[in-house]
Amino acid sequence: MNSPPPLATGSALYEGWVMHRRITPRHHRFKYRVFAMLLDLDELLELDRRLYLFAYNRGGLLSFQDRDHGDGRPVNVWLDDLLAKAGISAGGRRRVLCYPRIMGYVFNPLSVWFCDDERGALKAIIYEVHNTYDERHAYVLPAGSDEKLVRHGCPKQFYVSPFLSRDCRYHFRIRPPGADIAVAIHEEEAGRPILNASFAGARKALTDGALARMLLRYPLMTLKVMVAIHYEAVRLMLKGVRRHPHAPKTIYGPAE
Repeated sequence: MNSPPPLATGSALYEGWVMHRRITPRHHRFKYRVFAMLLDLDELLELDRRLYLFAYNRGGLLSFQDRDHGDGRPVNVWLDDLLAKAGISAGGRRRVLCYPRIMGYVFNPLSVWFCDDERGALKAIIYEVHNTYDERHAYVLPAGSDEKLVRHGCPKQFYVSPFLSRDCRYHFRIRPPGADIAVAIHEEEAGRPILNASFAGARKALTDGALARMLLRYPLMTLKVMVAIHYEAVRLMLKGVRRHPHAPKTIYGPAE
């Protein structure tokens, strides 16, 4: 009996650390160990077929579902629209770094989309931000020419945390997927540094064995992400950090 061919390698797991450090008006820091999936959209159906522990657009122990991202349309249609509105030609491979649904639950504070052109060059990165009010916003930015470190800056356009005002600016630093990956966000408020956040992880092959190890190591991880958000919010309130009211949902679209 012939062995099945190996799975495509564009998709992977990244295991590492999430870190947040608030600088002002009170120092506040936390660090959690997590894993994320890097999923090549062209491989999703094959991954669904070949992996017992992963499902695409259906229930499963771990799954990726289009409805958890974008605006309700199939994600490739949504990406085509965003890129066209931003004037970016990136019709090649699309990959997303995100948390999967685990036992039916997911919350992604940030999903990062890597969009290539037909020749395989990275042309755009989309930072899809989610808040706890079930709202999303996408910052669509060209990748530039540096293949090892992508740098972006843009004004904040979307309500994320009650402990940060709308008068903020993001500075993104991305080390694109390879043997490892790094996503760093430096946030300024009124021109002054206020928050640093990052995820750094090492690549692992996306196999049923690796997924089983992640489930054993991080059971209910995505639920714990939401619990951790509220736990850290309580800690900030006890430190007397000012709260800002929830603003109306921002129109979904590329950053200006």
